[in-house]
Amino acid sequence: MKKDSAEISEVITKSIRVEKGDYGVTQNGEKVDIFTITNKDGIVVNIITFGGRITSLTAADKNGKMENVVLGFENLEQYEKDNPFFGALVGRYGNRIAKGKFSLNNTDYTLAKNNGENSLHGGVKGFDKVVWKVLEVNEGDKGVLKLSYLSKDMEEGFPGNLTTIVTYTLNSDNSLDVLYEATTDKTTVVNLTQHSYFNLSGDFSQTILDHEVEIDADSYIPVDSGLIPTGDLATVEGTPFDFRKAKLVSQDINADNEQIELGGGFDHCWVLNDYESGYRSVAKAYHSGSGRTLEVFTDEPGIQFYSGNFLDGTLPAPNGGTYAKRSGFCLETQHYPDSPNQPKFPSVTLELGDKYSTKTTFKFSAK
Repeated sequence: MKKDSAEISEVITKSIRVEKGDYGVTQNGEKVDIFTITNKDGIVVNIITFGGRITSLTAADKNGKMENVVLGFENLEQYEKDNPFFGALVGRYGNRIAKGKFSLNNTDYTLAKNNGENSLHGGVKGFDKVVWKVLEVNEGDKGVLKLSYLSKDMEEGFPGNLTTIVTYTLNSDNSLDVLYEATTDKTTVVNLTQHSYFNLSGDFSQTILDHEVEIDADSYIPVDSGLIPTGDLATVEGTPFDFRKAKLVSQDINADNEQIELGGGFDHCWVLNDYESGYRSVAKAYHSGSGRTLEVFTDEPGIQFYSGNFLDGTLPAPNGGTYAKRSGFCLETQHYPDSPNQPKFPSVTLELGDKYSTKTTFKFSAK
């Protein structure tokens, strides 16, 4: 049946475009591509195959002004240097594993240590530092980029050949889905996350202290001096960690509190409510000046809220200047830190024949 002009116009209006470009070559000679996904409202997400990193994401403010709200760099060279995981896919294990060791099926494993005596975000060369293979690119009512990486047995000390697939999907409602899937040929541990730093003001010369954050969690996970969980879950009631009602990040970030002092601010995992119900809304961030809101949905049990405490003004921002302390925040959906060594925490073990699958969504709006 022939479509009338109104139907054709609707199809065009709903269309989401995906464009591919060259982003450079790594020091090891691997080609890196950049994919630009754009929806009808002008949301533009740039993702590179090096680390599967989101390099920028533009979103409208309350006046319709489009600005990038994700911290990143201008070129591949900068991403290959030491940096705090800007925009990266993190694996095999997001967050810390104490002393870089764990036991699985009566076998002891020793991991690469890259955070003092601990293993952080997958080790010295985690998923953030490899070139991902492109499996699928689609455009239409959704913009889809599907990436894969084979992490070989004992890479960074982790057992099993782990095949990981991450699918980024930009939707017409201004949400970005991140679907993580993995299979293994040997019992292993896995905990994947996305490490974008957000600043909803769109002005990276400003801190995120004027953002309001809300986290649906009655408890959080206290840490020791190495930022490793003590093994306890603590109530947020009466503490700086109570974000059950939206409050300014600045309100309690410098509170006289041992946990705040240990983290240099917020750098903790919150125990999200209603884990058994699966995929649900778990956190929000709002910037009153721009009117932008970020809402996070996930099926994970935890979320690491990190207030950019270790940014120190040494890293260059794309439009001049540098990224100062607390110029971005992270909301990293995940299982709890050090879970392989914490039997009371939800399991991160992946068995042969099983499939790891988890979904997180970042949804943008303005008011």
